[in-house]
Amino acid sequence: MEAIIFIGIQGAGKSTFYQENFLNTHIGINLDMLKTRHREQILLRACLEAKQPFVVDNTNPTLEQRSRYVIPAKENNFRVIAYYFQADLEECKQRNNQRASKKNVPLIGILSTYKKLVLPTFEEGFDVIYSVKTELNYSFIVQEWKHEF
Repeated sequence: MEAIIFIGIQGAGKSTFYQENFLNTHIGINLDMLKTRHREQILLRACLEAKQPFVVDNTNPTLEQRSRYVIPAKENNFRVIAYYFQADLEECKQRNNQRASKKNVPLIGILSTYKKLVLPTFEEGFDVIYSVKTELNYSFIVQEWKHEF
């Protein structure tokens, strides 16, 4: 049983990474799709009760936001994995501008998330932390963190 928490600003490649790596094995929990925290909690509880692997594909910039997934996952004996998307702010802005207008995030939203972003730590309850970098050709480089930053 695996709970994966994505961490990173808008335009960092989180949803693309989910589609390429976890779409067929993990339920995607995404606030953009579900629209409300209430719906998100219903789906999260269902995954926990069913022992279904899931990915939280949100920005999750703060410890407080991540704890709403990490704590219940640990309480249900899930292995909790963080993927921290190390992304250049300017590149994320460019990617955001290339999105369809419905998926485009206002610049103030990106900047707000960027300012709040706190690096994940093992003390939060993560069993493994990976860093993800997006290459110019939209491929991903994933490396396990061997230590705290």
